[in-house]
Amino acid sequence: MKAKLTFQLPEDQAEFDFAVQGSKMYSALWDISQELRQLWKYEELKDDEFKMVERIRDKFHEILDENQIRLDK
Repeated sequence: MKAKLTFQLPEDQAEFDFAVQGSKMYSALWDISQELRQLWKYEELKDDEFKMVERIRDKFHEILDENQIRLDK
């Protein structure tokens, strides 16, 4: 199966940039997810620091879920 995306440039420049940079955006989200996991799971944090990292991590994944973005593909 093949797919072709067509853009009317320069009018569709923003949409084109999003499509072209998709793998970079995915990579950045993956890196953020792994950094949060590393902090949450392996760092020796004070209780309030741990709770904050956990809260940020949970919110990050909630936002991904709301936007139907899966990083485990």
